Amino acid sequence: MNRRPALPQLATVTLTAVAALTLSACGGDSSDEVAGGGTESGTVKSSSPGVSANADAGRPKIVLPADLTYTFEWPKTGDKEKDAVLSDSEQSIKAVDLAIANQDALDPAYLFYYEGEAAAGTEQFIQNYVKNKARTTGSYRFYDPDVTVGDDGTASFSYCEDQGKAYVMYLRPERVKETEVTAQSYVIYHTSLKKNEKGVWVIQKIDSQSGSAKCQP
Repeated sequence: MNRRPALPQLATVTLTAVAALTLSACGGDSSDEVAGGGTESGTVKSSSPGVSANADAGRPKIVLPADLTYTFEWPKTGDKEKDAVLSDSEQSIKAVDLAIANQDALDPAYLFYYEGEAAAGTEQFIQNYVKNKARTTGSYRFYDPDVTVGDDGTASFSYCEDQGKAYVMYLRPERVKETEVTAQSYVIYHTSLKKNEKGVWVIQKIDSQSGSAKCQP
């Protein structure tokens, strides 16, 4: 995904899978720069990131660092399956930030929501943060959702992300790399999902583009 500005070596105009999770708004200006990112409604008030069991289809309950905040402008549609796609997509975004916070490219929370190409790309994206001893911080906003659910248990979901107030935090020594807001701070995502045997909408493919005209304010 082009989400969470990441390391320059992952930067491309269009990214797949977690490459989509990458480096736009908070992108750095040197080869070891990463960029901040996150996702979720409201502020997660916890300084101890982690996961606990969730009785609902085994979904992990995600607890993120207190300095990560998320706004999801994704109103309910009234359609059960579409709303389930929106809900699981929120959790999948948070799960990637949790893996980055835990500095674990094989963190089980994100692997719960990503499969195949999307999982492989996401692992690479997270590993770049681990390699650079960095994680995401700041505020993220998600908006303009467009979800379509098929009769065959698949769905497509597109949405925008505002990374203007999202940054990368280097851990050793701890410092935040703040960057200016530019057109690249606005990213569009296109995801392909499948409903698995547990009833969870898992991501199989992600494409993203920084500087999307559709997402500009």
